[in-house]
Amino acid sequence: MEQPQMIFSVSEANNFIKALLDRVPQLQEIFVRGEISNYKLYPSGHHYFTLKDAEGAMRCVLFRGNASRLRFRPENGMQVIAFGRISVFPRDGAYQLYVSELSAEGAGDLHVAFEQLKAKLDAEGLFDPAHKKPLPRYPGTIAIITSSAGAAVHDMLRILGERWPLTKVVLLPVRVQGAEAPPEIAGALRYASKQRIADLIITGRGGGSIEDLWAFNDERVARAIYDCAIPVISAVGHEPDVTIADYVADARAATPSNAAEIAVPDQNELRRRLAVLDTRMARGEQAHIAALQKHLRELAQKRVLTDPTAFIADKRMLLDLTQKNLAAVAEKQLAGHRQRYAALCAALDALSPLKVLARGYAVARTADGTIIKNAADVHKGDRIDLTIEKGRLGCVVETQESGGKDHG
Repeated sequence: MEQPQMIFSVSEANNFIKALLDRVPQLQEIFVRGEISNYKLYPSGHHYFTLKDAEGAMRCVLFRGNASRLRFRPENGMQVIAFGRISVFPRDGAYQLYVSELSAEGAGDLHVAFEQLKAKLDAEGLFDPAHKKPLPRYPGTIAIITSSAGAAVHDMLRILGERWPLTKVVLLPVRVQGAEAPPEIAGALRYASKQRIADLIITGRGGGSIEDLWAFNDERVARAIYDCAIPVISAVGHEPDVTIADYVADARAATPSNAAEIAVPDQNELRRRLAVLDTRMARGEQAHIAALQKHLRELAQKRVLTDPTAFIADKRMLLDLTQKNLAAVAEKQLAGHRQRYAALCAALDALSPLKVLARGYAVARTADGTIIKNAADVHKGDRIDLTIEKGRLGCVVETQESGGKDHG
């Protein structure tokens, strides 16, 4: 066997292959399309995953510095396009794609990031209608959190002044675009809430691309709105534009100008309503006065006012009638008592012993007054008294004969 010209160690072979790949220009700036699988985020901040299609797979790494620029969170099953360079990791001899940029295929990065954050915050309850605070009807002070240089703030100030000049406006100027915008907006919201500088907050900006409006899709801004103790109106972009801030805020306005219209009542409309109420009140009072006047006229025609003595005369007539009725009742009761008295007297008279004596009978008594009922109660020679209808007789018993039944 012929001796090889050169023997490589494993690491030398890996480094040799790495050097070969690094010298291929097509592999230093390459786009690779595939589906993410085996996605892992390590504590170091580096992302490791595999890109695969129906026939193959490729190991990929996205270092922390490049990952910090991601707009969305990679997930397994997501179709993406990765840009980077292919090289070999000398330690294990495996080639992999070192990703510097990653974008979602089909939908843009920002759209994916928007949907991911929306789903996350919705699951946490930040969009719950029960948490939304009612807007004050007549706010004394309104804080506007937006750029002081934009046209939106001037439109809001103009509309607020026209609709309700009694409201005081406090402007908290912030950047509304760029990397510095989200922390400035969130900080202004926290300051307004902590210091209670207003009764109502409007935050937003004019229209633009999704990149221009992205500060209001930031999680820090969303949580600051949710935690704010003061009601917040979100006014971002134009009618079709919808941001995460719109979902979290207590009220959403289609435009900054619409936010000013929602925030305060229209003084002209209020004056018209007051005028209508004033007219209704006047008519109501007039109708009430007319009813009272009619009632007064009816009272003036009452007999008690036209002839004050008639009341006394009526009462006198009523008294006479009552007296007459009482006398009739008393007479009727007296006649009844008299009739009953006569009947009782007749019944009593019928039972009187005197009636018996009048028929020829006599009542015999012994000397001590005991009524004699039986001949055996006396003896021959006893003195007895006889009571007849008219007077009394003293008698001496000469004969005595017992007879009849003893009723004892």
